[in-house]
Amino acid sequence: MEFILNGIGGLISSLGLDAYSLSILFIALMFIIMIVGLAFGQQLCFVMGGIGVVLGFIAYNANGITISLVKMFDGMNSYSSVAIPMFILMANFLSHSKVADGLFESIRYLLGPLKGGLGVAVILVSTVFAATTGIVGASVVTMGMLSFPVLLRSKYDKSLTCGLICAGGCLGILIPPSIMLVSLGSYAQVSVGKLFFAAIVPGLLLSLCYIIYTLIVCHIHPDYGPAMSEEELAQMPLKKRITGSLVNLVPPLLLIFGVLGSIFGGWATPTEASGVGALMALVLTIFYRQFSWKMFYTSIIETAKTCAMVFSILFMAGCFTGIFMSLDGDVVIYNMLVSMGIGKIGLIAILFALVFIMGCFLDWTGIVMIVLPVFLPICDQFGIDRLWLCATMAVLMQTCFMTPPFGFALFFIRGIVPEGVKMTDVYKGVIPFLAIIIAVTVLCCAVPNLVTWLPNAMIS
Repeated sequence: MEFILNGIGGLISSLGLDAYSLSILFIALMFIIMIVGLAFGQQLCFVMGGIGVVLGFIAYNANGITISLVKMFDGMNSYSSVAIPMFILMANFLSHSKVADGLFESIRYLLGPLKGGLGVAVILVSTVFAATTGIVGASVVTMGMLSFPVLLRSKYDKSLTCGLICAGGCLGILIPPSIMLVSLGSYAQVSVGKLFFAAIVPGLLLSLCYIIYTLIVCHIHPDYGPAMSEEELAQMPLKKRITGSLVNLVPPLLLIFGVLGSIFGGWATPTEASGVGALMALVLTIFYRQFSWKMFYTSIIETAKTCAMVFSILFMAGCFTGIFMSLDGDVVIYNMLVSMGIGKIGLIAILFALVFIMGCFLDWTGIVMIVLPVFLPICDQFGIDRLWLCATMAVLMQTCFMTPPFGFALFFIRGIVPEGVKMTDVYKGVIPFLAIIIAVTVLCCAVPNLVTWLPNAMIS
């Protein structure tokens, strides 16, 4: 193998290219091989890690492998990444705690008299649940199991029902605490605490836009989301609806304030707050009488599997990044963009268009690991704020769970829908919510203070 790699290196050297041209050649090879590898269904972590090691060896001999390993070790040494296992464990505990069940039951009766009220209840509970999980799969499946039978029994439009559950569940990767935000902050060397606060306003704004859309479409088409009947509302008196909503809201709010409040109060870093969240989530499973040793064991195993997937991509991507940067890849692409006359707005447009297109085929980990190494240094040269960039990217990356053909949330929904709901209903339902996500992303670009005001005000 070493003989073959040395032979390839010698062949490339014989081309007589200068250093800059060789960099362009190697960078082009990196992306061509990555696209081919992914097209053949290979795992992203092995594709990126393999490219880094192999092309690094061809370009720099043994020093190329050293560059890759050093970059990988830097990723393993990240203190912020320690928060990822704890937030995943917190999400797994909460998915077993049934914390959303009572809250949804109370809020759906409280909002039942409104046209589209049950849909609004789905978004509200999804928003609260998103602030306690940080994982899309847990949010989508939990809300789907809770709300699908109720909404369809209430004669809600199938497509609207699918769209509400998908969109609401995807808030889990935007509203903190979120493992995607932890990964973004750690990789981009941005304060995770600031990134948490930067995502709050866009997340709540997105939730509000979902609610407004639901109310408007159900007002225009009353048959899409009819109000609950008087007979069904009579099953729960108004006083019980209000008190039930408040009582069931207290435990998740305590968890939210325990995690974010400890960061805001300066009592804990995001890494330490993740441990607080995991402990409080375990307490909630006991409070709701859902704790068992089997549940505990299952949560630990599921956490280990998810962490293995996330960290393998994060660490292997370090090999790719190390070689890309050693080849001055950021300089090559920056010079290319400048020669094309593309300014800051054009760069952002290209970046976000690429993120959206990649979201049709990859999940957020793949997008982050491919896009950030290339564009982050270039954005620095254009004077783009990293905090704003990461938070706004997080808004747009929700689409990667909802865009056909490979959006994970679509398949989560397809696995739990009752008979009579087709995949075309799911695709049709998410389109308006994809448009809302894009609109909020554009708004964050037009008004950057929507993203940066809160973190700058909260954390100096």
